[in-house]
Amino acid sequence: MPIPHTLRPESPADHDAITAVTAAAFAGLEISHQTEPFVVMALRRAGALTLSLVAEVDGRVVGHIAFSPVTMSDGAPGWYGLGPVSVRPDLQRQGLGAALIREGLDRLRAAGARGCCLVGHPEYYRRFGFANAEGLAHAGVPGAYFFVLPFEGAVPRGEVRFHDGFSATGPA
Repeated sequence: MPIPHTLRPESPADHDAITAVTAAAFAGLEISHQTEPFVVMALRRAGALTLSLVAEVDGRVVGHIAFSPVTMSDGAPGWYGLGPVSVRPDLQRQGLGAALIREGLDRLRAAGARGCCLVGHPEYYRRFGFANAEGLAHAGVPGAYFFVLPFEGAVPRGEVRFHDGFSATGPA
């Protein structure tokens, strides 16, 4: 059962806390190059954070999720990428990440998105309805780690390209 929390859109006052939570969440993870805070900053600077939600516990930002537009090689519109999603390490495995994901997906659906994709852990994202996509790939990512969740219509075919902000390696 998740701990009591509030989910809401980020505000400018949250930026430093989001950076700190994201850095802490990915620190030391073998699968990470610890660039996730820079990705969020780059997406924000580019105006590409379609949806950016924070989780608060006792009035403090303890989690964050970002969604940004992706480009499909077949021209399919209305698709978004999920990531990164971060929860402060001492509060992980208590339902906050799942709550952020569910809320974000619900908001994307309500806004008319056609679907969402991500690169992530094969065991984790299936519970939200994500599946590996036959016929759609993300360059350089093994198929077992690339997931899609269509909201309406067919899954696009070809290759997906995430925003250039995902290549950020530093703060500038």
